[in-house]
Amino acid sequence: MLLKLFVFSFFALHLYANIELRGVYYVQNRDVNSSVITEDKKNSFPILTISQSDYLEKIKSSDLIKLLDKNGYKNYQNKSSYVNFILKSPIDTSLIKKRLRAYYEKQYENIEIEDIIVEPRAYMKSLPEEYTVEIRSRDYLFRDGTISIKTPQNMKYFFNYFVKARIVVYESRDIIKKDTKLTPLNYIKKSIILERFRAKPLQNIEKISLQAKRHIPKNRLLTYNDVESLDVIRRDAMISVTMLQDGMVITFSAKALQDAKVNDIIKVQTSNQKILKVKVTGNNRAEIE
Repeated sequence: MLLKLFVFSFFALHLYANIELRGVYYVQNRDVNSSVITEDKKNSFPILTISQSDYLEKIKSSDLIKLLDKNGYKNYQNKSSYVNFILKSPIDTSLIKKRLRAYYEKQYENIEIEDIIVEPRAYMKSLPEEYTVEIRSRDYLFRDGTISIKTPQNMKYFFNYFVKARIVVYESRDIIKKDTKLTPLNYIKKSIILERFRAKPLQNIEKISLQAKRHIPKNRLLTYNDVESLDVIRRDAMISVTMLQDGMVITFSAKALQDAKVNDIIKVQTSNQKILKVKVTGNNRAEIE
């Protein structure tokens, strides 16, 4: 009985979960019906008509929610004050989509793009014959945004876009202390929907040696801001130092006076207390140039 009650509650929760109205809907026809929102064509009803002299019509979100509720759709909520319905422009945006796809695939090594939607911010009957696509440097952190195209005459046209995709990321299994090496013991690999990131998520970390740059909380998405290259030398560790003298390679031990990564220049102390500068070449190894 309890199991049946749990199953019923689970499905009821999902069935009546709130659905957030979008701020903009692009439509094929001037007569806008509810199926644009609900995707229920069988029980569709009229919402508004876009004027012949315009390409956009808006309605108060509160009024739209009341209309939906009156017709049996009771689980909608609003984020913005108005909902805009924009007549879809009869243009081919495939080249812009191609540029966006290449941009996101360059940023994320493991991304699966299902769909890309691109629509002009104002109605356009045609695209310029020549243009370049301009994408901002940090747009890859978001699944949607605004990009522009620029003509040789410096004319700019702006577009809203949305990328539906999944990417492979890494998440901390538990708290990871500063300077701790990242291994499968303290992170988990997972596939998530591309939404919005505070910084670029780590990619293919199995191929590189990294350590936590700071204290990382449990269940945190790991980004490049959280990590740094692994220290291959620790302060006070005894390391092997090599030098070339008179055509001969001389090797001796010395104490590192600081933590270091490959190619760092650090100070070491020899057995006779002499301080030398060396270049780090690997794990507990360095050389005098």
